Amino acid sequence: MTTGRTDQPDRTDQVDQVDRADLAELVRRDGIAFVLAVFVDLTGKPCAKLVPAQAVEELRDEGVGFAGYAAGALGQRPSDPDVVARPDVTSYTPLPFVKPGLALVHCDPYVRGEPWPYAPRVILRSLLERAAAHGLSLAVGAEVEYFLVNRDEHGTLSVADPRDTAAQPCYDAHGLTRMYDHLTAVSGAMNSLGWGNYANDHEDGNGQFEQNFRHADALTTADRVITLRYLVSVLAEQRGMTATFMPKPFTDRTGTGMHLHLSLWRGDEPAFPDPADARGLGLSPLAYSFVAGIVEHARALQAVIAPTVNSYKRTGAVSTRSGATWSPRVAGYGGNDRTHFVRVPDGNRVELRGGDGAANPYLAAAATLAAGLDGIERGLDPGEPGAPGKGPELPPTLLHAVEALRADDVISGTLDAAGPGVSQYFADLKREEFFDWHSTVGAWELDRYLTAF
Repeated sequence: MTTGRTDQPDRTDQVDQVDRADLAELVRRDGIAFVLAVFVDLTGKPCAKLVPAQAVEELRDEGVGFAGYAAGALGQRPSDPDVVARPDVTSYTPLPFVKPGLALVHCDPYVRGEPWPYAPRVILRSLLERAAAHGLSLAVGAEVEYFLVNRDEHGTLSVADPRDTAAQPCYDAHGLTRMYDHLTAVSGAMNSLGWGNYANDHEDGNGQFEQNFRHADALTTADRVITLRYLVSVLAEQRGMTATFMPKPFTDRTGTGMHLHLSLWRGDEPAFPDPADARGLGLSPLAYSFVAGIVEHARALQAVIAPTVNSYKRTGAVSTRSGATWSPRVAGYGGNDRTHFVRVPDGNRVELRGGDGAANPYLAAAATLAAGLDGIERGLDPGEPGAPGKGPELPPTLLHAVEALRADDVISGTLDAAGPGVSQYFADLKREEFFDWHSTVGAWELDRYLTAF
């Protein structure tokens, strides 16, 4: 539950230095032995090859090949040619806190020498180019929440800290202190990379935490979300725990969100603030149109920012052990009120609260930007700020969200931004996921029906 940052988006001195450097030079400078060449599929699964320093020039010049069908949801068949991951040197990240001599670099997937349209990073780049045609750039801050858990031999899930049992654990000092070693290891890693970690807190669910870093341009933030998930997971494993970003791992506890703080810029000038705003939120007409676009496309947007069956157990929750779910159920907007789908904490930014820990950060930023740009291009107005719970209902299940996605040319068009067919592939993938879950007999059904008749 970050309070957010409102100053100019950060690229950090480290990134500026990397912009002017060569990947092989950076590897030699930092004494790197191996580089993780990473990209993600449409579901957000990180895929990588471990490249030794001796082969870094080949990685730099030619990329590294993957069998795309085996890697995951990348729109490939077994007979298709390799996906070649080409590194983006600006994302170069040393990871000595994971393994001495290890670094990571995010990559753009290519096939036959062309950017692969099913690659999330490629899709986001396409939307950023569209915004640039309007003279705009997107800054994003992401709140990364997660649970630290253990799972026994019977599959039973429990929080990793057995003493984390408070009825209202949010911001609990004792819970933070008991997880001090893990939280400070993650914080130290972020700060050593120049990300600007500025808060680490116990969230609203027992066993749930959030660690915040300074906002940046949309692509940089998406890269950092993927990197941070990896870091949190590995550092938790080193301490015998499992970190999960699953939206709703416990029925009776608050779910895991990934709230996005968004602002548009014209060069170094923010495009959102307007102190003379008659509606009292401090937003410019452009910002209101951006919000209107997000609200208008909210139902379809949920298929991208809440992309799993489990996601809708978070947004559909009526209450939790702490007394609130903090998850929007309707597509409305308003002021500094955390129950809104779009919250306006101040005139510098808006916060999208519908997304969760399963969201692919590249697709989430791309689809949200597309919705907002549609609002700007059409001059939409969101109306007066609403009361909590006021607005169109969000989809109750993943299947409903997929149907809304298919019917929405703007959000489906986002997925097709780098090439046709991606939206259909993604929708089919998610529809199959829903029916795979639906056809599986679970504990709820056994408890309800086994001896009911």
